[in-house]
Amino acid sequence: MMRNKPEQKDDTRVNTVMQTLRDQLAARVLVPGERLPSIRQMAQRMNVAKNTIVEAYDRLAADGVIAAKRGSGFYVCGHLPPLSLADVGATKDRSIDPLWIIRQSLEAQGDMLKPGCGWLPPSWLPDEEIRRALRRLSKEPQAGLLEYGHPYGHLALREQLGRRLGERGVAASARQIILTDSGTQALDLICRFLLEPGDTVLVDDPGYFNFQALLRAHRVQLIAVPYTEQGPDVVAMAELLAQHKPRLYITNSVFHNPTGAVMSPIIAHRVLKLAEAHDLILVEDDIFADFAPSSSPLLASFDGLNRVIHTGSFSKTLTASARCGYIAVRPDWAEQIVDLKLATTLSSSGLGAELVYSMLRQGAYRHHVDALRSQLADAMGRTLHRLEKLGITPWMKPQGGMFLWVRLPQGLDSARVSRAALVDGVVLAPGNVFSLSQTAAPFLRFNVAQCQAPRIFEVLEKAMGRAG
Repeated sequence: MMRNKPEQKDDTRVNTVMQTLRDQLAARVLVPGERLPSIRQMAQRMNVAKNTIVEAYDRLAADGVIAAKRGSGFYVCGHLPPLSLADVGATKDRSIDPLWIIRQSLEAQGDMLKPGCGWLPPSWLPDEEIRRALRRLSKEPQAGLLEYGHPYGHLALREQLGRRLGERGVAASARQIILTDSGTQALDLICRFLLEPGDTVLVDDPGYFNFQALLRAHRVQLIAVPYTEQGPDVVAMAELLAQHKPRLYITNSVFHNPTGAVMSPIIAHRVLKLAEAHDLILVEDDIFADFAPSSSPLLASFDGLNRVIHTGSFSKTLTASARCGYIAVRPDWAEQIVDLKLATTLSSSGLGAELVYSMLRQGAYRHHVDALRSQLADAMGRTLHRLEKLGITPWMKPQGGMFLWVRLPQGLDSARVSRAALVDGVVLAPGNVFSLSQTAAPFLRFNVAQCQAPRIFEVLEKAMGRAG
């Protein structure tokens, strides 16, 4: 009996590795044809012996899930089942995949604290101003509340967005701006327009986890470029472009998610030069730009919407309920993207567009974001102080915005800390959710606007003790 215990323990570890890989297949973190990490890399990543990985890979190969290629490694084979994360559910023991944070945050009960989520607390949003705007709209006979709107969306709002982009150096007419129901829908339309299954897309590492999930749904191959305090590592980027020839690169140039960094003008110019040399299209998600205390340079302002497609949204700064996003793109592409919009959603929300336009026209939005910047700056300082008292250090100190990317004390794994904190009602954002290469285990992302409750840091300290 004593001799059987090590075998049972090893078998448990083999099953854990197998389930981890099956979960990644279900979540489209791995797709058909993709090469698995080497046995040595996977053993280091899972903190198990190499023979455990060998056994797990052999069993998955026997099940027809993966296939070995002599001298090359193991690859995902066959066709995957229809994309569905419902099979693993939004339970507390769900695998930490690219949608883990969103599911835990949105399905959290009212007393849950969510420093790992990516939005502002309701108390920080302009509730009364939105109610007044809705009352005004209900009294206007031509508010466009009952009919389908123009294929491009609300004209006056598109003109307003064109002026706002012009103030930041981006020349875009109303005919180059397409309204969408969210920033996510904007990116989805761009993917539908430009990508085919099997295409390669470059993403930041670390980078926004929903970029990964959305791109996986389009069945493309993802390549990670290391992200620095100034923007993507352009030396590594040049090598990846030459080797993999990706179709797109998707990034946040202002208050990058999750690091909070702002791309420097020098790096922006180098990225654009690389894009021209390698026929790369850049998608600039500008969803956090209104948090900036001053106008930060945009890729689109340097490029003139030639190789850059610019997207934005008001979901983070105004309301996530009446959602409104947009795409700014060169004219010949705008018409084709509008056709895709008509084919997939017919029309964007007239009510959401009317509400955003009303807020912008009345000046309420400008006053609101001015106040937000001040609130976020105060919250950033307080959160940094509280985290540093726990031995948690910032990767960098952002110029503004709401995200902090921080490193846990030596030896702690953020996934284990996050699971321990979830038991006590706190949703954290573990680093590897943001890392395609799975090299961010010591990191966490904090939303400083959601970090005002002292209990968060009490639970965090307790969770670190459990995970140590």
